[in-house]
Amino acid sequence: MSAYSRTRRRATLTATAAACALAVTLAGCSGTTKNDAANETKEKAANATADPDAPLKKNLKIAFLPKQINNPYFTILDGSGIDTVKELGSTGKEVGSSDAKASSQVSYINTLVQQRQDAILIAANDPNSVCGSLKQALAQDIKVVTYDSDTAPECRDAFINQAGSEEIGRSQIQNIAKQLGHKGEIAVLSATQNATNQNTWIEFMKDELKKPEYKEMKLVKVAYGDDDDQKSFQETQGLLKAYPNLKGIISPTTVGIAAASRYVSGSSYKGKVVINGLGTPNQMRAYVKDGTVEQFALWDPKKLGRLGAYVAAALVSGQITGAEGEKFTAGDLGEYTIGKDGEIILGPPTVFDKNNIDDFDF
Repeated sequence: MSAYSRTRRRATLTATAAACALAVTLAGCSGTTKNDAANETKEKAANATADPDAPLKKNLKIAFLPKQINNPYFTILDGSGIDTVKELGSTGKEVGSSDAKASSQVSYINTLVQQRQDAILIAANDPNSVCGSLKQALAQDIKVVTYDSDTAPECRDAFINQAGSEEIGRSQIQNIAKQLGHKGEIAVLSATQNATNQNTWIEFMKDELKKPEYKEMKLVKVAYGDDDDQKSFQETQGLLKAYPNLKGIISPTTVGIAAASRYVSGSSYKGKVVINGLGTPNQMRAYVKDGTVEQFALWDPKKLGRLGAYVAAALVSGQITGAEGEKFTAGDLGEYTIGKDGEIILGPPTVFDKNNIDDFDF
């Protein structure tokens, strides 16, 4: 290498180093990472100020991502949410997989981010597995609302809870205990092992069972039907065979309770084993009328979907930020106040039995 070439090379390196040093001072020579963007978005959100008088924006794109599509409960819920989005002058849609896997939800979140949706509403199949993709959505200023089943709070703007988790969990034990005279073995037929809402309710069920009035009751098993009809049916069969003294099954999932009721209805266990939990009136009407099920509970999924649409639109429009104490009005549903960690509670569940089940159609 000639002296001239060496001099030119030293000059180029010096200039490059100087430019990089300046870039480091201003923004970091290696560039902005995805995590940096997510953190910046989170910081902006924390400093954002809600304007409750701001008008709801129109022509928004809002997507519902349920635990699984073709689930009757989510079909009702998301359908109501999409109808409400249209009422508000925007476009809504439902996307998702037929299985209840978090990995399936991740791919849909990524696609929705690429499509530049204004808001994503998700019923999470796992509290943490979907967080990476949801944080990327937040980094793109896409509002994220969880409903039915939550994620870690840092992965979304707000969470719409059907009812208070403690109220749901404890009431499941209270209801079945009355039917059993506070005696006997019981089991729980849940959805997926990582479903946030299910696991929270089950923890409250276990805590409720520690009270003296339940000393003659015993939870023998928590089984998982993965919100799949056939698997839930088989799990019910397995529970009854494995525990011959089983007196009751709580299934806090609409797929599970319908499958369990179908199995018991056509078996020798009918009238001997109590089925209780969370279901829709239209799914459970036949089992209530044939005596398989005495009662079950649920909130109105149509109202939950409607509330989801209003929350998403309010976030995008700047009426709320998701901070505790903020208030907003969700149309005919009335006024809501955001609680700790961005939680919004729809209201108490309804208990259905032969006396009122025909008053409901969902």
